[in-house]
Amino acid sequence: MDCFDLENPFTSLDNQESDIISALFSSESDHMPSHNYFLSLKSNDLFVSFRQEAISLILRAQYSCNIDPYTTYLATNYMDRFVSRQEIPQGNPWVLRLLVIATISLASKMKEQHFSSSNFQRDEGFIFDAPAIQRMELLILDALNWRMRSVTPLSFICFFISLFELKDPPLRQALKDRATNIIFQACNEIKLLEFKPSIIAASALLMASHELFPLQFPSFETSILSCRHVNKENQLKCFNAMQEMVANETSDSIIETVSSSSTTTPMSVLDCHCERSSSSMAAIAVPEKREQRKRQKLNGFCSESNRVKISQIQPCG
Repeated sequence: MDCFDLENPFTSLDNQESDIISALFSSESDHMPSHNYFLSLKSNDLFVSFRQEAISLILRAQYSCNIDPYTTYLATNYMDRFVSRQEIPQGNPWVLRLLVIATISLASKMKEQHFSSSNFQRDEGFIFDAPAIQRMELLILDALNWRMRSVTPLSFICFFISLFELKDPPLRQALKDRATNIIFQACNEIKLLEFKPSIIAASALLMASHELFPLQFPSFETSILSCRHVNKENQLKCFNAMQEMVANETSDSIIETVSSSSTTTPMSVLDCHCERSSSSMAAIAVPEKREQRKRQKLNGFCSESNRVKISQIQPCG
């Protein structure tokens, strides 16, 4: 399997060829979760809790297994798309954990990164054998129609930056780096799931440019809104939601700095980060029995595709 570059999912965009760009924009909807998934997350804390726990596990794998954030972002994309299309059976609380292991494994393979699922499972207190993980990987591949070269917001960063009159390479890199960090941050934000990847990318770049180059922001905004691929109404709506997210993140960071002590650990900071999404997010640290009752109620909240079923895949212990 060839190494997959999230920023160049199809081919090199160095020349910004119009047919490649058009193909990128035309295909992005195929790499998004279903709309029913977004509606379910907006209306039901059960689904929010399920996604919250999955993302928490993915982020813990990033920390404990030294996985780069691009790989964990890709794993989260796989997880959202799979859950939005796959019926989740009742009474199997281990399914979420197996799903996380399989999505990280697939993302690591696409990025040609090493991921030791056995080490991660030992740290988390659950064990699945290799055949169980492979069967779940196949279920994910089938549900996603083998579209693993995901078109994400990161795929559009270079294109949108090319629209800006910003010639200095270090400044362009600073803008790209800040926008990328905002995109990673936006992974937890439910409100942003309804927007296409290109809209999220454009909003992240506008946020970054507003922070780094406020005098040039009006020019950057005009360039984005003038792009024929961009829906102005959705762009403005997404940008407003992202502004709120970044403002909340900044506020929470200030509170953490003030209240932190010498006993703060990387893991406790990570837990705080996981808990900071929309106001409707349920807390991660809830009793296991309560979480199990919640998971047992999960049953096909999106019926877009029922071709694949999870069956007879059991943890070893």
